[in-house]
Amino acid sequence: MDSHSIPPREARRRQQAGALLIDVRTDHERTLGMAEGALGVAREALLRDPAAHIAAQTSEVLLLCQAGVRSAQCAHALAALGYRNLSSVQGGTQAWAAAGLPMCKPDIDADFGERYSRHLRLPEVGLAGQKTLEAARVLLVGAGGLGSPAAFYLAAAGVGHLRIADDDVVDRSNLQRQILHTNARIGEPKVASAAATLSALNPRTCIEAVAERVSAANVERMLEGVDVVLDGGDNFPVRYLLNDACVQLRKPLVYGAVHRFEGQLSVFDAGRQRGLAPCYRCLFPEPPPAEAAPNCAEAGVLGVLPGVIGILQATEVLKLLLGLGESLAGRILQFDALGMRFREFIVTADPQCPVCAPDRAFLGYVDEAAVCAAGDARG
Repeated sequence: MDSHSIPPREARRRQQAGALLIDVRTDHERTLGMAEGALGVAREALLRDPAAHIAAQTSEVLLLCQAGVRSAQCAHALAALGYRNLSSVQGGTQAWAAAGLPMCKPDIDADFGERYSRHLRLPEVGLAGQKTLEAARVLLVGAGGLGSPAAFYLAAAGVGHLRIADDDVVDRSNLQRQILHTNARIGEPKVASAAATLSALNPRTCIEAVAERVSAANVERMLEGVDVVLDGGDNFPVRYLLNDACVQLRKPLVYGAVHRFEGQLSVFDAGRQRGLAPCYRCLFPEPPPAEAAPNCAEAGVLGVLPGVIGILQATEVLKLLLGLGESLAGRILQFDALGMRFREFIVTADPQCPVCAPDRAFLGYVDEAAVCAAGDARG
């Protein structure tokens, strides 16, 4: 018979009588649930080789998509190929579920499916990508202005393990921009405040609170086992330590900095791309003198600015973990809040870089106190 549409209950009755029910949505769409007993074959794959999935051109086949449009189109395409016993389920999976007909879901729990449903709908992420995020470990240095928005979005996105390092305590002056913290937590360690906030947002994310400042003595321990490092300290001595350690341990470093009304960010991935991608020292071989780099307490910062840069840093972390898009490696993105403008600058690897040049031997870490006297310049 010619292809036509039937209501979900009629489709269920025919399925139980032996008809083949095929869900023609993509893999990532079916992650959120599909009709019980349906065979999942994406429309493109089904039309490319229908004989691999349908026993005979006379077999009764019921086609199902999300809302009924693609399944009807697929039925017409199969009819043109000679298949004669086709039906499309009216309203698709949405109508099937609304009718109370049985559904099945992949091997994920309800919280996972609901919490990350918007990621699961993205073909570029899907179940495999979300599982990748769940297995990922990120070091976030600094629970201040940059670290706050970055940590919020990384936890919300489902990064499975966040190691947050910061030796500071919450101060009233922080609250203008450091949104992880509250007035009631003034005087508490920032990492403890961050852990409380992020665990309330997403209890699936493990928060490892490390109440220490990154130093030459502990930097490799801080980076142990992590996939990506996010520099949220906006602190010159720590930034150089992180850069050198990331080169030696082959970890990508997502850099961010803010000053008054301007911010910038980049990805330094020289450890994995030695001689091709630059490191931070390719751009700034030595730290500036303290008088040339006033910190936020001295120069001030627009409260929302670290939020903009921190969220962009979190975006770069997620892209690196998922292998999506083009990272900022080799580029500096600068943001001018007053002009509301972004500018991009190309940065190349320095063949004479003392840290990441391919033929340079590693001479060890220089402790922050010896690097510069800039002091704590937290965002």
